[in-house]
Amino acid sequence: MKKFMQIACSAILMSALSQASLAAAGTYAIDTKGAHAFVQFRYKHLGYSWLYGRFNKFDGEFTYDPKDDSKNSVTVTVDVTSVDSNHAERDKHFRSGKYLNTDKHSQAKFVSTKYKSLGDNKATLTGNLTLMGVTKPVTLDVDVIGGGDDPWGGVRQGFEGRTTINPADFGMKADIGKVELVWSVEGILK
Repeated sequence: MKKFMQIACSAILMSALSQASLAAAGTYAIDTKGAHAFVQFRYKHLGYSWLYGRFNKFDGEFTYDPKDDSKNSVTVTVDVTSVDSNHAERDKHFRSGKYLNTDKHSQAKFVSTKYKSLGDNKATLTGNLTLMGVTKPVTLDVDVIGGGDDPWGGVRQGFEGRTTINPADFGMKADIGKVELVWSVEGILK
């Protein structure tokens, strides 16, 4: 029985140590080169179906400390000219002055102001979204996907955040209703 208890305690200790190493505190570059990060959107087309799209070019970084919410932050810059709805003609409309007005505002940016852990790998992330030259506060519901060592000797951490915005609040002339934004990011520890 004593040997069984030693083995069980060792297994529990090893499990605890490996879990602790899964979330390394530090600053992470968002892995856009490896196609492990996405900025996507969807909205109801005529109220009948979902229209999905994404922005193919963006960059950013985040700082994450699983033990101290006050150290957590993220900054993402999106090239809105890279809008991609899988339909070239529609994408031209999205770039026009009636929609994203990319001739005047080629970038969007999100800068966080507060991160709050909610338990069970859930959190909220509050920050300022600048779109079409207008900055508004938004709050994302965040899933902490996971983190740990990768096969190439690095450390990675992943999150997915969702929020819903009304593009008219940012100056969009076309009335498309509410738009859900989804940021799925995997970062590489710097």
